[in-house]
Amino acid sequence: MLHGRTEEIARIDALLGQVRSGRSGVLVLRGEAGIGKSALLDHAAHLAGDMRVLRTDGIESEAGFPYAGLHLLLGRETDRLDALPAPQARALRAALGQETGGDANRFLVGLAVLTLLAELAEERPLLCLVDDAHWLDAASAEALLFAVRRLDAEAIAVVVAVRADEPSPFDPVGLPELPIGPLDEAAAAALVAQRPEPVPGYLRSDLLTEAQGNPLALLELPLDGEPRRVPSSRYQRLHQVFAERVRRLPEATRRLLGVAADASTADAAVVLPAAERLGCTRDDLTPAEQAQLVRLVEGRLVFRHPLVRTALRETAEAGSRMAAHEALAAVYAARGDVCSYAWHRSAMAIGPDEEAAQALEAAARSGSPRVSAAVSAMCERAAALTADRARRGQRLTTAAEAAADAGQLDRAAALADQAADYVTDPVQLADIALVRATVLDSRDRPKEAHRLLSDAAVAVASLDPRRAGHLLFRAGRAAANAGDFGALDRTAARAEELGVPSAHLVSALSRVFAAQNALSDASVGPLRVLVEETTGCAQHLELLDIGWWHLMLADLDSAHDIAARLADTARQQGAAGLLASVLPLLARTQLMSGWHDDAEANATEGLRIAADTGQRRHAVYLNTVLAALAAVRGDEERCVELTAEPIARGVTPGNVHAAGALSLLDLGLGRYEAAFGRLSGMLAARHRGGAMASLPDLVEAAVRVNRPADGLPAARQYAEWAAHVRQPWTRAVALRCQALLDGNADDRYAQAVALHRQGGPPFERARTELLHGEWLRRARRISEARIVLHSALEIFDRLRARPWSARARAELRAAGESVRAADTGAVQRLTPQEHQVVQLAARGLSNREIGAQLFLSPRTVGYHLYKAYPKLGVGSRSELASLVADQPDPRRGVSA
Repeated sequence: MLHGRTEEIARIDALLGQVRSGRSGVLVLRGEAGIGKSALLDHAAHLAGDMRVLRTDGIESEAGFPYAGLHLLLGRETDRLDALPAPQARALRAALGQETGGDANRFLVGLAVLTLLAELAEERPLLCLVDDAHWLDAASAEALLFAVRRLDAEAIAVVVAVRADEPSPFDPVGLPELPIGPLDEAAAAALVAQRPEPVPGYLRSDLLTEAQGNPLALLELPLDGEPRRVPSSRYQRLHQVFAERVRRLPEATRRLLGVAADASTADAAVVLPAAERLGCTRDDLTPAEQAQLVRLVEGRLVFRHPLVRTALRETAEAGSRMAAHEALAAVYAARGDVCSYAWHRSAMAIGPDEEAAQALEAAARSGSPRVSAAVSAMCERAAALTADRARRGQRLTTAAEAAADAGQLDRAAALADQAADYVTDPVQLADIALVRATVLDSRDRPKEAHRLLSDAAVAVASLDPRRAGHLLFRAGRAAANAGDFGALDRTAARAEELGVPSAHLVSALSRVFAAQNALSDASVGPLRVLVEETTGCAQHLELLDIGWWHLMLADLDSAHDIAARLADTARQQGAAGLLASVLPLLARTQLMSGWHDDAEANATEGLRIAADTGQRRHAVYLNTVLAALAAVRGDEERCVELTAEPIARGVTPGNVHAAGALSLLDLGLGRYEAAFGRLSGMLAARHRGGAMASLPDLVEAAVRVNRPADGLPAARQYAEWAAHVRQPWTRAVALRCQALLDGNADDRYAQAVALHRQGGPPFERARTELLHGEWLRRARRISEARIVLHSALEIFDRLRARPWSARARAELRAAGESVRAADTGAVQRLTPQEHQVVQLAARGLSNREIGAQLFLSPRTVGYHLYKAYPKLGVGSRSELASLVADQPDPRRGVSA
């Protein structure tokens, strides 16, 4: 019986009821050691009844052992891995040490965990219990968090216990939490009454005072008549209690428990064979079970409390612990688990041990996941066992690189700092600089990244010119991200001075952003150089750069194709980190191409993944994409909310895009003075990179406030740029600007509309047609005005550009025609995630295939389809495919 936990039990019971009804749920129990978190997990298992129960525990000694917690949770379900999509199955096998040479991409592992749990929940509701989550290894914690944050319709309950005020790799921010406090006086007294020995009345008060409502203390503190009221003393005494119980055990039992305490698993199939190597048998476990220090539950050795494990390790002699690790290493070697073998082999070391270090390196290369926290942890441990300073520096550098790849930015920075203390070779120092710069750029500190990379390039220029060129190009990209075009110019000059092979590319990059900052067409030539000289590369990040350069050249189709291919690759590989960097480009090209629902869905997904990966810069840019979409739709509150952070950050490309979105909102809502003032200020600022797209808005705003002369320079600049990029739609927009400013409007508008029909952003075409219709109506050419206004209205309605639709309707009314409000269309009533699911289902993908691409479980995919079908008025996938195929392509506009 659990005394004083009525509220906590009710919360757990409600969670299980929710799961039995088919919806997932999570609950994090937070409290001090001994407060009863584990007892509540046990009670949850009891309440689960016929639910399937999986359980894992964080173990302090295993915190550095990659995927130890995940192995404990899923080790008995590995026969189900064949049911997973092949990339997920390979990743999870690599993570669990079942497959050597596999790539346990950290997000793919998390997705595999989600899919496997969902598979198990298909048979019956599932309860996952995670105790002592603050001691989980980082890789397991990350995989579990990835899965838990995506639970929805899988009939899975997850209850996690984490110690209060304890640093933890399991970060439950955003998950429902239940603080577990001390028992009240009545419950504490009732628990004391359950102690095996009666508590004399004269000691009860002292016990209650010292325990302070902590259940473990109430049950375990000795009755010696010495009151202690300091919490730290309470825990120390509890430790002493368990240590004394351990000392009273037979020697063979202590040896067996010592193996269990140092094992990287609770699996008796590993612990008992290792103990047998030390002369122990299964019977030697009985005294520990009778002393209530450990119990054997479904093949797992479960300690009474983590303090028991601590007491075992602290009371054991060093030789006994080394023998335990040696026995465990032998068992793992026989099982072919090179990763676990290497860890226990390294634990035997009491000083520098090159053989153990090499075993860890070999495990990292062949049997351990690449690009993950596992490689980092093993290389860090290998470095600690390395006597040679240069080799230690190399291993620490590798650990730092792997930590950065795994998204562990704080740890990567710390490891890079340690590596620098041992490295003197400039080339190795350049590798460390790359790690530090990656961390800084991810934390959105590109100016510091630029300085590091520039200095490193100078240091290695005479030793490795190619590497120096790469460093300088990366430095140039960092400067561009910071909006520091002066630093970019200096980087290009330095590349020329040093004579690195890629100096001309750094120079081209500098000229691109210098011209963009000056709003000049001079960026087009060097952009073409960058595209031509890098086309054909196979590196994902280089391809992504090419995609952005195509977008800067107004080549929407090429930019979209590259982004779509990279996104497909990332989804197929489960590479969420890559996907987070690709989705900003994909969402922007979709926004400009008129696929607004796709843009919203991808930008929303990108924000979620960027939060998982810590890629803050991508999140800021994605917010500006969603802000532009909100501006088109006239959603003022959302537009202002999404632009708040980019605006507050100062003058950067994100700031310019945010200001452009707010100005477009003002323009659509008829607030022309506000739009003119903001755009004039933005374009007069020192840094204006990325502002070319806002020049036509400035022209229109200037005309609307009767200041056409102030719009003339912007119109000229845009026309020059449009002539050089040679895209029909940019020439059309340039003609629209000229038509607004001069008297030869009819011919220019007609030419612009004809060019728009060759492709490009449908929103820009509709804006041109709206202005043409206004001009025709004022010229009293009413029938002609109605034709182009109807075309503009149809496009605006498809795009849900409400303010612009309202203006087109007003013009049509002024032209003597009444127009009904439009049906926004069934597909446009979907949420962003429903939209993604529907699009993929319409292409014939199964729920499992859709889940693999969207980082969702198949059950959640089915749930989204279940919600989408009634909205769409369909009842099958074939009907869905027909409906989606019949949706008009907003990029094509309407026929003449």
